[in-house]
Amino acid sequence: MASRDGQTVDELFARLSKSKQRALEEVGLGLPELRRIAGEDGSVRRVRNIIDFDGDRPTENRAAVWPWIRLLLITASGVVICLLSTYLINKYALLVGAVYGLAVIWAGVKAPWSRGGLAVRCLVGAAYVVLIWLGSQSADKWYLQVRGQETVVTYAQAVNSGSHGIRTLYCRVKLPDGSVRQVFHNDKWCTDTNMVGSQVDAAIDPSGHYRPILGHKSDIGNDVFDYLCLGAAAALVLAPLTAAVMGGVNEARGKRSGRENGTAT
Repeated sequence: MASRDGQTVDELFARLSKSKQRALEEVGLGLPELRRIAGEDGSVRRVRNIIDFDGDRPTENRAAVWPWIRLLLITASGVVICLLSTYLINKYALLVGAVYGLAVIWAGVKAPWSRGGLAVRCLVGAAYVVLIWLGSQSADKWYLQVRGQETVVTYAQAVNSGSHGIRTLYCRVKLPDGSVRQVFHNDKWCTDTNMVGSQVDAAIDPSGHYRPILGHKSDIGNDVFDYLCLGAAAALVLAPLTAAVMGGVNEARGKRSGRENGTAT
């Protein structure tokens, strides 16, 4: 007995995993019984319903959804690892994110190449690049916004350094513990040699890993790059989630259409 799409009971049963075949056999719905049901009805519709009810459809839906969820998990973990590595290697954490990008590329290649799949890949890839690039440069600022400690520091002698003939003044301050650190951003007074020894408010990292920021924590305002990162983070999460939802819906729709096609032989 064959359905309209040409599939027989034997072919439908063969599509099931071994564990599902055994589960059906244990409840008295093995291949001989399924053949008998199809013979009585004159079609394989009831057989299809039995097989779908047994859980074959969710397995196929997972096959359509999981690659996008995997892409989301890999890209999100790459961003987190990159940002956390700034705690040890500062802005060079960008290299960590770049190397981890190989895993992101692999996850993107493994995702379905269905309609819209290329757009989702491009969107996620662009969001990942923005987050590791800007994030590796702004992680200390974000950290100090949340966990920074306000204190009074002392202007120290600025360092004049650079490369390729370009010299740049890097401002430094002396912290209450006696250590001297370069600041996150220069202010208009720190490069003035007459200000050395003067005190100024700053937000510092109590553990000493991140650079201090001159001013109060409330002065660490959001700028255009912060909003760009926020938009990139939203795209990185929403794009693969939307693709996963749509993939599951399309798979279920295709499965339902297949059942309807099997109502006649």
